[in-house]
Amino acid sequence: MKCVAIKGTKEFEIKEIPEPTSKNGEVIIDVKKTGICGSDIHYWVAGSPIGLVMGHEYCGVVTNPGDREDLKIGDRVTALPISPCGKCEACLTGNPQYCPETWANATGLSLTNPGALAPKMAIRSDMVIKVPDSVSDDEVAMVEPTAVGLHAIHLADIKVGDKVLVIGGGIIGLVSAMFAKKEGASYVVVSETNEGRGRKAVDLGVADEWIDAKDPKFMETVTEKTNGGFDIIIECCGNSSAVSSALVTVKPGGSVILVGVSLDPVTIPTVVAVMRELTVKGAIAYTKEEFKTCIDLMANKQIEVKKFVDEIVGLDQVQSSYEKLTSGTSDVVKILVDPNR
Repeated sequence: MKCVAIKGTKEFEIKEIPEPTSKNGEVIIDVKKTGICGSDIHYWVAGSPIGLVMGHEYCGVVTNPGDREDLKIGDRVTALPISPCGKCEACLTGNPQYCPETWANATGLSLTNPGALAPKMAIRSDMVIKVPDSVSDDEVAMVEPTAVGLHAIHLADIKVGDKVLVIGGGIIGLVSAMFAKKEGASYVVVSETNEGRGRKAVDLGVADEWIDAKDPKFMETVTEKTNGGFDIIIECCGNSSAVSSALVTVKPGGSVILVGVSLDPVTIPTVVAVMRELTVKGAIAYTKEEFKTCIDLMANKQIEVKKFVDEIVGLDQVQSSYEKLTSGTSDVVKILVDPNR
């Protein structure tokens, strides 16, 4: 079958790989939609590992239930892409994101488990979740990034009336801003270097305002608008300047949640965190319950995520889609791939 795989630095290739089979009880699905994630972009930019078939945010239809007796052919599903051991303390306490095995064989993030940039997939059966008919394919493909945002907001412990800054207007930033408002934040701001994305955050109704991160008066503007700093900052970029901005724009005693991932060392002014007694937390992935909660929220129409989807493309447009998402000029936030186009 045809798939899209990493060929080199910022380069994909379309090639043929064998169709998946259920060797150890895996669930086999026909992929309907898959999302392009920020972490995927890191792999593409690095050009490694060569041969990786990405795609860990997806919706599919069961063609072989594997060892799942509660599933049948034709069921619509998604899945947590992680590979926790299921036996360690982290797994047994409902926090598989801490498990040392979680990313070792993650779907679409490891060479051992090809992802959804292909028309068919084999998925570890205990990670598969059936989805209701009231949730569209596009929405199901958005569950995974939505759960990332929900996990960050849970860690932030936002109180009604808090002022929240989200640094970065990509999909995780927009989803985080959406949940911040849902939690009762009185003022939600998105900072962005890309004006189009900044304006989109406001137009989509997830932010009250956007601030240009390149503005030389950024700090002065933030201080004036918040009377001394934000209560909570959700950092969704991962670079040194973004993390530093988070530390200096949060109020004394405030909290910074680090969601953005950097594969390079990040230099930050730790003296600021010390002198202002800041709480700084990392946020990775989600719990299984948070993943399921996002499905429930979509099914009950309590959140709207289709508005974040800008384009749906086929496998032959994946290369150009990654180029668009990393251009720094396009306002496109989320692109879904239909591998059957």
